[in-house]
Amino acid sequence: MTSAPPVLVHAQTSSLVAKLWNYCNVLRDNGLSTIEYVEQLSYLLFLKMADEIASDPFTEKEARAVVPPPYDWKSLARRKGIDLEVHYRKTLEVLAKNPGTTLGTIFAKSQNRITEPALLEKLVVDLIGKEDWTIQGTDLKGDAYEGLLAKGAEDTKTGAGQYFTPRALIDAVVDVMQPRPDDSITDPACGTGGFLIAAHHYIRANHLRDLTREQRLALGSGTIWGNELVTGTARLAAMNMLLHGIGDADGPSLITVGDALAEQPRRHASLVLANPPFGKKSAITVIGTDGKAEREDISYERDDFRATTTNKQINFLQHIMSLLEMSGRAAVVLPDNVLFEGGAGEKVRRRLLEEFDLHTILRLPTGIFYAGGVKANVLFFDKMPPRGGGAPNTSKLWVYDFRTAKHFTLKKHPLGRADLDDFVEAYLPGKPRDERIESERFKSFDHEELIVRDKVNLDITWMKDPALDDADSLLPPEVIAQEIVEDFQAALNEFAAIAEALGGEVPADVDAIPSDEAG
Repeated sequence: MTSAPPVLVHAQTSSLVAKLWNYCNVLRDNGLSTIEYVEQLSYLLFLKMADEIASDPFTEKEARAVVPPPYDWKSLARRKGIDLEVHYRKTLEVLAKNPGTTLGTIFAKSQNRITEPALLEKLVVDLIGKEDWTIQGTDLKGDAYEGLLAKGAEDTKTGAGQYFTPRALIDAVVDVMQPRPDDSITDPACGTGGFLIAAHHYIRANHLRDLTREQRLALGSGTIWGNELVTGTARLAAMNMLLHGIGDADGPSLITVGDALAEQPRRHASLVLANPPFGKKSAITVIGTDGKAEREDISYERDDFRATTTNKQINFLQHIMSLLEMSGRAAVVLPDNVLFEGGAGEKVRRRLLEEFDLHTILRLPTGIFYAGGVKANVLFFDKMPPRGGGAPNTSKLWVYDFRTAKHFTLKKHPLGRADLDDFVEAYLPGKPRDERIESERFKSFDHEELIVRDKVNLDITWMKDPALDDADSLLPPEVIAQEIVEDFQAALNEFAAIAEALGGEVPADVDAIPSDEAG
């Protein structure tokens, strides 16, 4: 069966996103946030797809009954008004009781947020019911869902952007990491699953003809998996992956829910792709005996951690170092403070240079994340066996400065995949790193240079922005304003972290600037 041309698929996807988004506007008038709408959409999409699979004469009989008949799609579609709303609530309650399965992850703690029965009926009959979701290609239905997640990320009031990594960045990272069919791939903070889906797509696009039947089955049923702290976000990730052809509706969940940092990894991976949540500290909210909410900092006492700290990014970096199997490789988005912070940060950086091959850092520009004040980097490193004679595993670090003189905004000048072409080309994916060539933006630093820097500071800069010195190079006012806001927010986050470290109270909206996926 031939696939539709990319232009046609894009047009169909855009049309479907527009249709779904227009209805979202109606529901927002009824009090739903964008993410709440996407959640409700996830429940109904799952039920409709399960019904289509069950109705397919080519589906094996034992695989048909994913959803028990009293609570399947047909049981919803034949009801109207209050009867539909009551049955929908009961359906969500029943289907939430399937822990460990894709079904259970998608319906965990599910609630009906559509309080107007007529709107629910319109969603069931007109929007979901009229589409054949399993017949359409995964590019169409998956990209349409991801398009909704991207729009949801723009809803700053709900903080949805924290789970969304720019797709252009995800694609560039995956292109240089070149996932293989024999890789075991994970993301311990997967957000909506963006990295995992992109890795799966890369393997199918580049290796489909070479895959054995066993590899093809494993690709969608366990060699790619993720973890997410937030139940609602795990739901979106599981649905996103399912729509992209990863996982089975009635199979084991490929997304686990919980605190990835709480214990040592039980399973290791050959490839880790991650954008852990940004924010200075790990903390939980505790309700005291007086009924008041208080925050308690978390530091993780783990035998495999070289440093104990409440800095969650440093903890995630340590966790990923443990998560990698020997000769495994990682690409991790981390904020600037991980590169220069003293104490635990210095200890972890020394270990990274000694025991791992930290071969590349990509300095990212501001203005590409939905959360403000984010100054981040992608660290690329490999887990290596010890070298003879006590030699460090990192002999040379390459730094690509994609920040200086790069100016992006989310709407008027968003980051595109083509903007990262020069980095991908300079990285030389799949080729020996000793063939790399230095350029204005790409410089190499020997281990001896790095280890003598104050606190092993890896926040390395050498370029100047011409717009700072040349009046003729002045940026548009909206870009200047945006960058002032970004710089101010970044400074505010650092001040908040200092205040918190000294025992002061920090407003909740300043405490953390979170990340990604879509994941």
